[in-house]
Amino acid sequence: METNKKVRIGHVVGTKMDKTVIVAVETLKRHPLYRKTLRKIVKHKVHDQGNSCKVGDKVKIVETRPLSKEKRWRVEEIITRKEVAEVKPQEII
Repeated sequence: METNKKVRIGHVVGTKMDKTVIVAVETLKRHPLYRKTLRKIVKHKVHDQGNSCKVGDKVKIVETRPLSKEKRWRVEEIITRKEVAEVKPQEII
């Protein structure tokens, strides 16, 4: 039996909890009268079983059964990883 679960794509903005990440999902909508594009950002608490997400990753999340008081989403896949530049500490003179 196929169920239609909601799917969203967003960016990870917080990873301080165990097996939980905060994902910001951005939606764009035009104002009906003024035609200006409005941006709405919703933050979801998302279950990350392996603690594999890092801040800045682009992830695909799907709706699931309630896992805790506020968690109703889980990470389906990590679409892109955030690129982190390797910086060597400079020698102290």
